[in-house]
Amino acid sequence: QVQLVESGGGLVQAGESLRLSCTASRSISTINVMGWYRQPPGKQREWVATMINDGTTTYAESVKGRFAISKDLAEYTMYLQMNSLKSEDTAVYYCSAQILSRIWWGQGTQVTVSS
Repeated sequence: QVQLVESGGGLVQAGESLRLSCTASRSISTINVMGWYRQPPGKQREWVATMINDGTTTYAESVKGRFAISKDLAEYTMYLQMNSLKSEDTAVYYCSAQILSRIWWGQGTQVTVSS
């Protein structure tokens, strides 16, 4: 079992940057896959990025080259660095953790990008 807490969301202007954090209740080295998802207003939740335990990362085409995942094992934390933000990045951002076949979610953090 794992609890996840996201933070770092806020209101920014287009072109600016934000860094989201996802802190786990257990060492993230014990988590098979961690990811970021987002839910824009009025839309379904969509996948943003994934980091596998070995450090491999993959990104949705819409954020590739602008967003980057990193981790701090000592802090039990995964980050999402978001650069060159666009209005279409406005969403509630969720982190996820998968251990074997079970997936846990955080409560989400709001990111609003004004144009």
